[in-house]
Amino acid sequence: MTSTEDHDWLAQRFEAERPHLRAVAYRMLGSVTEADDAIQDAWLRLSRTDATKVDNLGGWLTTVVARLCLDMLRSRTARREEPIGVHVPEPIVTSADGVDPEQQAILADSVGLAMLVVLETLTPAERLAFVLHDTFALPFDQIAPIVGRSTEATRQLASRARRRVRGASTSSDASVARQREVIDAFLAAARAGDFEALLRVLDPDVIARADAGAGPSILGRSREIHGAREVARQAMAFRQLAPGARPALVNGAAGLVVFSGDRPYAVLGFTIRRGKITELDILADPERLAKMDLGAVEPGPAAD
Repeated sequence: MTSTEDHDWLAQRFEAERPHLRAVAYRMLGSVTEADDAIQDAWLRLSRTDATKVDNLGGWLTTVVARLCLDMLRSRTARREEPIGVHVPEPIVTSADGVDPEQQAILADSVGLAMLVVLETLTPAERLAFVLHDTFALPFDQIAPIVGRSTEATRQLASRARRRVRGASTSSDASVARQREVIDAFLAAARAGDFEALLRVLDPDVIARADAGAGPSILGRSREIHGAREVARQAMAFRQLAPGARPALVNGAAGLVVFSGDRPYAVLGFTIRRGKITELDILADPERLAKMDLGAVEPGPAAD
């Protein structure tokens, strides 16, 4: 083959792997933008490599993307000299009518927003070991060289991460239609300023998290609050913004995008279990919202 034909063949092979690579990178980084940066870097590395000497191109690319993501996570951790409070990862927001096919591979295996929040609490090495082994079934002896640990030490990293994930409520146990019913009830109660109605849709031990970036939190002084009564009190303050709430799918689950006029104000992800809201994750960072693709959700009159 000519060099042009070689390049075209390699580009086709890479594009075939892209959905899988995006899924790996998004789980590792909790950001579509950063995931795409890692994949672009992987392509540049591949284009400088003699691919004829790579026996398993998919495995090679997965390893390269994993290493890039690990470096990005470690760099991110090093930059955070002081705790910044809650960090809500960048959600994938699609129309309430369904997930865009391009995003389907990223959201496979129920990578909900609550799950990503838990993954944010792991060390970079724990996160990589858990994601690659438990989600993508890579054996520990292949993961170990990436994190620079022995196979047994890598197994322990994944085990610690697994205990953290299992100890959290990270996914809804209801259909999207049922989730929407609960969220609609929450929204109606917030609009009406009905404190008791809010309590009826909130789990007694509900957790609400808000990430407003460098600005003041949407939840007031605290970026994470616990308990139905406190969350209901904060939701009452949400009353004036409730008319701008639009239904959407947030990482494949029922959620809301809140607009203030034509400007996105917040993205809300919900975890619903036993008919109650158990977790509410809010991204209200103006800088990050401005970079997100929210084109599938139109500002306008809120749905009834």
